[in-house]
Amino acid sequence: MLDERDVAELLLLRGAEREELFRQARAARSAVFGDEVVVRGVTEITNQCRVNCVFCPMRRDNTRKNSDFRTESSQLVDVAASVKASGINVMFFQGGEIPQTTRVVGEALPGILDLYDGEVEILLNLGNKRRSEYEYLREQGATSYILKFETSDPRLAEEVRQESLDSRLKCLQDLLDLGYRVGTGSIIGLPGQQVADVARDLVFARDLGVHMCSVAPFIPAPDTPLADHPAGDVELALNAIAVSRLLAPDWLVPAVSALSKIAGEGQYRGLMAGANVITVNFTPDEQRDRYLIYGRDRFVVKRDYASGVIARTGLRPRGSVFLEPSLVETP
Repeated sequence: MLDERDVAELLLLRGAEREELFRQARAARSAVFGDEVVVRGVTEITNQCRVNCVFCPMRRDNTRKNSDFRTESSQLVDVAASVKASGINVMFFQGGEIPQTTRVVGEALPGILDLYDGEVEILLNLGNKRRSEYEYLREQGATSYILKFETSDPRLAEEVRQESLDSRLKCLQDLLDLGYRVGTGSIIGLPGQQVADVARDLVFARDLGVHMCSVAPFIPAPDTPLADHPAGDVELALNAIAVSRLLAPDWLVPAVSALSKIAGEGQYRGLMAGANVITVNFTPDEQRDRYLIYGRDRFVVKRDYASGVIARTGLRPRGSVFLEPSLVETP
């Protein structure tokens, strides 16, 4: 079993040794998932947030600067219909951390389940909530939840999220206890972070016992305290994807859009490093332009782009791994 020292050494590989790392990661992926990539459909449901993360333009202190929005339940069902028409059976709802999303999403889920005749994975990324709220959403039909710890360093976590790491970990444990398929992850390139810290984050995620894990390079965004901080190292992030695959071959590991925001070939390279998920954005245009997670010029993944990236790798698109095995349909 790889330990933190082993992981740190792998993160530093370059050249031919690095290509061998990527080859091993692809082989590990193929052994579990075959030559398939999970395709998700996401819609962003609000840019309001109660948290004050120093890296995010949607932080609480920016509320008055931003043109805020909050989608209603009926609109979520409409978006889900578009996702279904595109042949995708992973419906992903993402938004800022506010209490109101529990009701909005919860009320939409029965209609979405009916739309799909139950054959849909409902994936949420809505931040910290009370256990009772997670339980309600689970009862309404949610099956998966992403809650990134961002960094396993308690001091750094408090600096960048303005909240304790323990509160995040309690929520992760609640989600696992309630039977969710749980995803987590970290950011590469936070202030003061070293390679040893990235290694610790990856091992920490493995030891949590989650089902999905992402690593994303830090992206400096305007109107934040870290606006002038350097972007995270994409090369290090790609190595981290490969190491994630070796640490936990059965993880879902996304090739996140942040990779392509910094490096144009980023998501293709992420898949070639062992990732096996790509997310297509279905947020309506007006709302998407106000969801400022990486600033106003963020990279938005559309269906044709995702299909092209997957085709270039020689892999095939597929639906949820938590439902019956299925390829993504061609609309």
